[in-house]
Amino acid sequence: MTTAETKAGWLEPPLTAATARDRVRGLLLMCEPAPPPQVVNDILLVVTELVTNAGRHGGGLIAFDARLAEDTITISVTDASPVVPHTHARDRASTPGGFGWPLIQLLSHEVRVRTSATGKTIRAVLGTTAHG
Repeated sequence: MTTAETKAGWLEPPLTAATARDRVRGLLLMCEPAPPPQVVNDILLVVTELVTNAGRHGGGLIAFDARLAEDTITISVTDASPVVPHTHARDRASTPGGFGWPLIQLLSHEVRVRTSATGKTIRAVLGTTAHG
């Protein structure tokens, strides 16, 4: 399946991480063969973290896109902050958060950040087949 053969992208960004997950879940239903449940869960976790982080740390979600190509899905999230994400040192176990960005990097084949004067776009590429 090529990108040209799939439904991809939406004009309006989702209002919530749940809406983004629903959109991506629907797109994954188009995969032949269907991704294994653990792969779907990993993809949806990355979607959740990207959309949540755009709201929490990025000044708000501006754009969202998901595209299938061959055995991958590319998730792109644009927010209003040009600050590149980074991993915070966790000095106390009681400090909340700090797990999202490392999870995104761990579960994705490729993660790229493109900044501009008005924000940034994070693009994560994940496999849609069984983990190897």
